[in-house]
Amino acid sequence: MSFAFIFPGQGSQFIGMGQALAEAYPAAKAVFEEVDSALEQKLSTLMWSGEADELTLTANTQPALMACSLAAMKALDAEFGIKVTDAAFVAGHSLGEYSALAAAESISITDTAKLLRIRGEAMQASVPVGAGAMAALLGASVEDAEAACAIGSEVGIVQIANDNATGQIVLSGEKAAVEAAAQAARDAGVKKAMMLNVSAPFHCDMMKHAADAMDIALCEATILPPLVPVVNNIQARPITDPDDLRQDLVKQVTGRVRWRESIEWMTSSSDQGGGNIDTFAEPGCGKVLTVMLRRIVKGLNGNQLDTPEALEAFAKLIKG
Repeated sequence: MSFAFIFPGQGSQFIGMGQALAEAYPAAKAVFEEVDSALEQKLSTLMWSGEADELTLTANTQPALMACSLAAMKALDAEFGIKVTDAAFVAGHSLGEYSALAAAESISITDTAKLLRIRGEAMQASVPVGAGAMAALLGASVEDAEAACAIGSEVGIVQIANDNATGQIVLSGEKAAVEAAAQAARDAGVKKAMMLNVSAPFHCDMMKHAADAMDIALCEATILPPLVPVVNNIQARPITDPDDLRQDLVKQVTGRVRWRESIEWMTSSSDQGGGNIDTFAEPGCGKVLTVMLRRIVKGLNGNQLDTPEALEAFAKLIKG
């Protein structure tokens, strides 16, 4: 069976995340201990029994989500003999791309945790609170969103941040400009345009400071060729060259997350130059990406891997 691992981004976190995996599997527990040590913080305690407001701080959320994803991956390997190299591809949504790279052993777990702490802090510091905003357009095409952004851009910075799924696009930028774009989308007949409750305007030019910080941090990080090709957010195609991966991680901070295109490429036939994948597994927290799959390509087999029971079921599926 040909399948891919996909790794979730910000928004999937919750108090208690990953605890069941840590209690069931020593290999999963070891991941949380490694991340705690890397950050010199008991992040696992915050994840399992802390305050939700503290967990949702971007600097905590990003390494926490990565830790959950890698805990599931290490447990799959140690307990069920399923390795990342059994997959044809890996991919991650926004910060999930770092999880994908760590899973594919392109970046160590320790370095990934440190990079995500830098990324989270830099993103939060890039824009004064209240200056930026994000909005979700439901039922909109990319062309609809671009037309709305053209109108909003007369007011200020506004861009497509996430092309998540068919009819699900997120805009990001200066608050007034995003509001103007959202209104333009409504006026054009888009099904729904709603402002999102976010701490910063991610994946737009307002994140320039964060991109500069990541450029410095990534230049100092060791990045190896991944064991499995990474279908990344910037190119929506499989990448294995460490220099390309490094450059695209910097571009990703201000650039569009091309998730719909990434899934479409992985599921298209090999005759069309695609990956020919029909089964996906989402290690870590929740099922955000699994739900998105169905909105992108009908009939896909999505598997959320966030509990011991889910890991066991997936192992049975893969091994027959």
